[in-house]
Amino acid sequence: MASENIIRVDSWAELIEELYVDSWDESIQRHRSNFAFRGLSSSEHIPDTSLRRLGGDYWDIEFHLIRNFKKYARMDKTDKFSIWNWLVIAQHHGLPTRLLDWTFSPFVSLHFATCDLDEYDKDGAILMVDYIKFHDKLPKVLKEKLEEEGANGFTVEMLNDVAGTLKEFGEISDEDFVVFFDPPSMDYRLVNQYSLHSVMSNSRRRLTDLLDRNKDLWRMIVIPKEIKWEVRDKLDQANINERVLFPGLDGLSCWLTRHYKPRK
Repeated sequence: MASENIIRVDSWAELIEELYVDSWDESIQRHRSNFAFRGLSSSEHIPDTSLRRLGGDYWDIEFHLIRNFKKYARMDKTDKFSIWNWLVIAQHHGLPTRLLDWTFSPFVSLHFATCDLDEYDKDGAILMVDYIKFHDKLPKVLKEKLEEEGANGFTVEMLNDVAGTLKEFGEISDEDFVVFFDPPSMDYRLVNQYSLHSVMSNSRRRLTDLLDRNKDLWRMIVIPKEIKWEVRDKLDQANINERVLFPGLDGLSCWLTRHYKPRK
């Protein structure tokens, strides 16, 4: 990834300033960020999909994973689910998919950059992507759908109106593109994490392929390992933790385990 897009901060104050950069919207006199955020526990991590991390000919396995997930998933009222609903549910429950998880919240992204204490010997990072400008580069049919709805991003219903299958989605254009969409609020975890997903038109391509060709549409903030503990402690004080972001006993246990683990 392009080094000119990487910003290294040295303090909490600098970090917050960079996270909210360019958020002022003069037309409405309000702060409204165009960025989607993704927290990385190590600045060396490449934001790969769980499907790609399977390795091998993963693109040939994608259909079979989804088909069998739909076949064996015991859920009510799924008859009206689109492929986009199923992808979100599968991603939510750990099935490898071509989706990447993002958030509208810079603080939630900071949580995911600092929640793994075993990575505290490494610099963390926040990847910020201007999803609205990426949508300006979408194929005509997708841009027209956004204009029709007066929206900046997609819902699963909007995507299904344009492409009812992943094959149809990939055939919209010969050029690779990425779409950012809001998942349905199926549970409090997605709601509390202020979740957003991205999906590539071609599962063989990485998002970084597009980022390298559009260097003006993203930036990465590197969080030095020396300030990770300060960031983590201030997030906990702000109630940004596993107990809130993963409601339930699993999240509570994860939070308490991390909270009381001695600092090395």
